[in-house]
Amino acid sequence: MEEVDLHHVFELGLLLVLLAAAVTAVAKKIKQPYPIALVIVGALIGLANIPLLEPLKKLITEGEVFNFVIVTLFLPALLGEASFKLPYNHLKENRIPILSLAVGGTLISFLITGFAALYFLDLPLPAAFVFGALMSATDPVSVLSIFKSLGVTKKLSIVIEGESLFNDGLAVVLFKISAFTLLSYVEAGWMGLGSGVMDFVRVIAIGLAVGGLMGYGFSILTKFYDDYPLEIIFSLILFYGSFFLAERFHASGVIAVVVAAIIFGNYGGKIGMTPTTKLNIHNFWDVAALLANSIVFFMVGLEITVIEIHEKWELIVGSIAVVLLSRSAAVYISMAFIRNFPVKWLHILNWGGLKGSLSIALVMSLPRGFPARDEVLVLAFSVVLFSLVVQGLTIKPFIGKLGIIKREEESEYESLVAKLNRFEGAIQEVRHIQSRMYAVEPTTDEVVAEYEKRIVETREKIEKLYSRSPEIREKLLDTLRKQVLYAESEAIDKLERDEIITAKVAEKEKEEVVACLVEISEENN
Repeated sequence: MEEVDLHHVFELGLLLVLLAAAVTAVAKKIKQPYPIALVIVGALIGLANIPLLEPLKKLITEGEVFNFVIVTLFLPALLGEASFKLPYNHLKENRIPILSLAVGGTLISFLITGFAALYFLDLPLPAAFVFGALMSATDPVSVLSIFKSLGVTKKLSIVIEGESLFNDGLAVVLFKISAFTLLSYVEAGWMGLGSGVMDFVRVIAIGLAVGGLMGYGFSILTKFYDDYPLEIIFSLILFYGSFFLAERFHASGVIAVVVAAIIFGNYGGKIGMTPTTKLNIHNFWDVAALLANSIVFFMVGLEITVIEIHEKWELIVGSIAVVLLSRSAAVYISMAFIRNFPVKWLHILNWGGLKGSLSIALVMSLPRGFPARDEVLVLAFSVVLFSLVVQGLTIKPFIGKLGIIKREEESEYESLVAKLNRFEGAIQEVRHIQSRMYAVEPTTDEVVAEYEKRIVETREKIEKLYSRSPEIREKLLDTLRKQVLYAESEAIDKLERDEIITAKVAEKEKEEVVACLVEISEENN
């Protein structure tokens, strides 16, 4: 057995971090999406013959190493970080488009890509549907970084991120079924179809149960501690523990970690975390996610250069066309019955459904003897490269052409509102400290007076902005009307829970509230 030089491996790992951080820093400085820059630079380094970097390239392009780093080392962290920071109320408000895309859209994309690969790309049955599963997973990192720089509406970002988190889990389940059990299900006929559906449901259900139980358990645990370094460790154990425990039960680790992190970030954050703890956990995972994404996309760029694409151009072009068409069908069909979802947003969801590191890691995990493994490898790598570079670089001008970027006045208004809430929150904290520490009033009054002066100045700026842009006042009025209607709905729910009104009366009243909400949405569209 060949001895592993751990010291040398660590040096190579440090070199990888250095290169990835350097490219990320430059990309952020020139305000370009860093994942795309990393893939391009990684590919260029992979193609170049640089003696100093040859050992690093050799290490990374080992299939087992790449798969370990992406799936085992970084995937739970990246999924956990994104899910932990997603507010549950945002997910709840956008649950219909998210579930439509994550479930309906993923299945449509999987089936269309699978059958197209079977009949038009001449791939064997398992390979065709493995390719379909690989191309059903989306990676929103590049798109979301562009959204943030352009000030695109938060709702669209939530839908894209929510779709990715849940469709990754579904895509991994479909991949494993296609790769290892699909043929046996097909050979068993209708009984096999039933077994396949049951297996599909079992894998997802156990993943949900593991994630739910661990998320709830660790949320309760935070109630007994007010120690943010320890609670950061809790989050680390939760993300990796839920992933590996679900995998141990042959369930979906991806779904488990997403569910666990959502519960931990929302329920745990509410019952057991102080603002300081939440802030520090967020900061820790922001750093971890940036480091992980930087390394992952740089590795993808290096890995892409090892594929042999000679004499396969027709197959590659055909696969790209198939994936683009299946994504379009998935988005427009799954969202066809969703009311009040702007058509322009659908176009962005379609073109912004980028493929990423998960697709490459999964395809590299295929056994060496898997039928048409090399063809699937070439197609998957080619589509990912096209997706990240071509779609990634064109999504920004595409968004600009559609005209959905926030106007300067809207961004100014949001900034002023943020300042107003900051200042008012600061005054509340001063009063809270005063009551707990018995601070001398002249001291606290001086601090409060400073913030009250800032509040007055900020309100004056908002009034001037209202005068310049009356549409902002109208938008605020619509927001207020919606929030009041949500409050009405919650009041009805409380009356029903307390058995003050019957379910029939509650349903009737809520229908009126929903009708008003629909009316407001239709007026805005």
